[in-house]
Amino acid sequence: MAETESAPAIVQTSADLMERVVVGGDLSKLPSRERLQYYQAICNSVGLNPLTRPFEYITLNGKLTLYAKKDATDQLRDIHNVSIDRLDRETVEGVYTVTAYAKNGKGRVDTSIGAVAIEGLKGEARANAIMKAETKAKRRVTLSICGLGLLDETEVETIPGSIVDTDAETRDKLLVQIGELADAAGWTDEAKKKLWREKFADKRPPDVTLADLADFLAHVRELTK
Repeated sequence: MAETESAPAIVQTSADLMERVVVGGDLSKLPSRERLQYYQAICNSVGLNPLTRPFEYITLNGKLTLYAKKDATDQLRDIHNVSIDRLDRETVEGVYTVTAYAKNGKGRVDTSIGAVAIEGLKGEARANAIMKAETKAKRRVTLSICGLGLLDETEVETIPGSIVDTDAETRDKLLVQIGELADAAGWTDEAKKKLWREKFADKRPPDVTLADLADFLAHVRELTK
C-alpha cells in the first residue's frame, strides 16, 4: 500500500516516465503503477509483447533497473529483421573475445563484443565459455542495433553483488490492483497506510512475499465489496 498510494490525477506520458527514470536511474523510486507503465513503454518502443515478460528486474549498486532476457533478443531479431552477418574471434591474454556484426532491415549496421576468461579452462568448461562469448556478442549487438541500452542476462550472471528479482513485475501488478480497489472505495491515504501497517507493520513491498500480497489483495477485495 505504501507504494501504490492513490492513483495519479493525470496519467503520465511515456516521455514523462522516461525522463524520471533517466534522470533518477532507479526504477524503485517509481510507484508500482508507473513502473508497469514504464515496462510497457519500453516494450512498445521496440515492438515487444509485455505479456511474454521479455525483461526482468535487477538491483545493481542499490538501484532497480531492467535487463533483457533471451526471449527479448530472439523476438527483436525477428521483429526488426536483424541478421548477424559475421563473427570475428580472437584470444588475447587468456580472454576469448567475439565481435558480432549485425544489420537490420533498414540496412543499419552495428557491432558489439562478447568476452569471457578461458585461461585454465579445459574440455567442456572451455567449450561452454567459448559458446557463452558468442551468445553475449550476438545478444549485445541485437540490443544495441535496436536502440536498447540494457544489460543482457548473460552479462547479469557475472556482475558481483547484483540481485535478480523475477517476482518484481508480479508484485507490482498485485500492488496496483490493491491500490485501485482502495481508490475505488474512496479510502484516504491514511486509511490505506493504517491497513498496510496492521498487516505488515513497517515492511516495504519488496520485503513482502507474493503469497502474503495475494492474501492481502483478497482481504482488501472483501473490505471493499
